[in-house]
Amino acid sequence: MGKILASVACNLDQHLLQASLPLLEQEQVDAIEWSFDSLYQHRNIPNWFVELIRAFSDEDRLIGHGVFFSIFSGKWHQEQTDWLNRLKKMATQFKFDHITEHFGFMTGKDFHKGAPISIPYNKSTVRIGQDRLHRIYDVVRCPIGLENLAFAYSIEEVNRHGAFLEELLQPINGFIILDLHNIYCQVHNFNIDFHDLVQLYPLNRVREIHISGGSWENVSSTNRPIRRDTHDNGVPKIVFDFLEKAIELCPNLKYVVLEQLGSGLKSINKQKQFRSDFLLMKGIIDKFNNKEQIDHVLNFIPFHLSPLNHSPIEDQKLHQQQQTLSDILENAKHYHEAKSKLEQSSLANSDWKIEQWSNHMLETSIAIAQKWKDGF
Repeated sequence: MGKILASVACNLDQHLLQASLPLLEQEQVDAIEWSFDSLYQHRNIPNWFVELIRAFSDEDRLIGHGVFFSIFSGKWHQEQTDWLNRLKKMATQFKFDHITEHFGFMTGKDFHKGAPISIPYNKSTVRIGQDRLHRIYDVVRCPIGLENLAFAYSIEEVNRHGAFLEELLQPINGFIILDLHNIYCQVHNFNIDFHDLVQLYPLNRVREIHISGGSWENVSSTNRPIRRDTHDNGVPKIVFDFLEKAIELCPNLKYVVLEQLGSGLKSINKQKQFRSDFLLMKGIIDKFNNKEQIDHVLNFIPFHLSPLNHSPIEDQKLHQQQQTLSDILENAKHYHEAKSKLEQSSLANSDWKIEQWSNHMLETSIAIAQKWKDGF
């Protein structure tokens, strides 16, 4: 294994940059992860920010993280074509060591709105996901990865997630971002052992790890609080414990990234906590880097790719089901109403397996969809 790089998610956000600046000035940050598509809403990008990105790009220490592509949307949108065109242009300006996206599809009837929600595991969704990943690779020609999802409706879905990721990534020899706070959400929400859960993932495909914080949410369907991946707080101790364990299990790990939203970094104390979290993360990484290692990190470049289909793969039935689910989640007054409507919808007795969905996770998905239905 080569050196693991201590990294921060660094975007054009005042509070995030204020928190990160002392670390950058002290040359503590080995690499930065940039959510490049978050800039699509900005008409004017400051020159100093461009130079910051370019400085890491020139040293092969820039990685890109997409948010809004929605790889599992059953219908191809013009906005996805636009997203790829913008990425292709950015890839001529900056050198990305790799590009990643979120697993799932975006809820909301308007593209670029909503939150990523899980998807059935079947032949159609695998074909769509593989097609979309191929299209991303086609415009950037660098390693492509997917982040594991924090949210799941059922324990059965949690148990299938690693196999789903493996099948999606195999044709492009892609990699996984193992988000350890997402893992924590599932460990808590489904009462699973950490080691048992991560062993369900193809850990040889982990090239990047995320750590972050989140929040607790009380729901009426259970007396246990639900762990949410809200990225608005410091990193819990248990996630650092997971990091120490995960590094040993991931032979092709190259980046560990600290994430936090700027909305959670408005105070001086929060910014100090962010830097403290980074230095604790870096200490764990350095301890591992100081061990004797063999430099043989995989590059995750495709071995062989079939020709890309001229037209994106679509599934009209899946698209209609996604629209139905989004409408129910965004408008239900409580989970009882949502459950009743789902049982009468096209999702009943389908690969969505709504009959297995836990009440507390359905209630949580309603909260997620209604919070983000007008966009981030």
